[in-house]
Amino acid sequence: MSFKHSVCRWCFEDTPLLKLADWCQEIGIEGIDLLKPEEAALIAGLGLGCPVTAAPEHESGLGCIEKAFNNPDHHGTLLEIYRDLIPKAAEAGIPNVITFSGNREGLSEEEGLENCAQGLEPLLSLAEQHGVTLIMELLNSKVDHPDYQCDHSDWGVALCEKLGSPRFKLLYDIYHMQIMEGNVMATIKRFSSYFGHYHTAGCPGRNELDTTQELYYPAIIETIKATGYTGFVAHEFVPTWPDHKSALTDAVTRCS
Repeated sequence: MSFKHSVCRWCFEDTPLLKLADWCQEIGIEGIDLLKPEEAALIAGLGLGCPVTAAPEHESGLGCIEKAFNNPDHHGTLLEIYRDLIPKAAEAGIPNVITFSGNREGLSEEEGLENCAQGLEPLLSLAEQHGVTLIMELLNSKVDHPDYQCDHSDWGVALCEKLGSPRFKLLYDIYHMQIMEGNVMATIKRFSSYFGHYHTAGCPGRNELDTTQELYYPAIIETIKATGYTGFVAHEFVPTWPDHKSALTDAVTRCS
């Protein structure tokens, strides 16, 4: 297997962190996504990593999905947030820090792209210094995140090309991109060099990766493997089965 499995913390937030870590060890999962740097230290002693972290909630409300780098008015505060977070992530052994475009709020695609590039560029040297990669998540704007700007792979890839740094990549969320554009396997083949992390979930519904939904994960995973990807594929589905551990085990099995 070329990649490693992870699980997103928020999907199993009713399970205590150390209990979830125990499940991961039993199932063969090597990481837990979206922990705070201090939480990552709690699981490091168990041999588990945290592939990606996110900015903490800021009093200004900036840095969240809706209010981020596509608005120049946010750049000053965002630079402060990420200049604090990047070294902490590196110290905790977290290789990726998530970023967001923010909502359009009337911006054209070109304006949003240019604004994101201007806001992110000053952080790239710090990311390089600490060996951390900034990853912007592709999210759907049809169902879950209305008006979100980084909602198509082409737009995200254009931002990667504009920044031209190996320290900026995309988080390709399979569930979100199935909703927005479909053609998942062809997109992975075409743009794999721009994707630094993957998230899974069933579609529609964002639940288990079983036969009740329209994505066939064994084929998608084979496509990811064929690109030579060696990072993490993180399971970000909301479990509906009564036994959440079994749901997670099933996801790993289908993606192995």
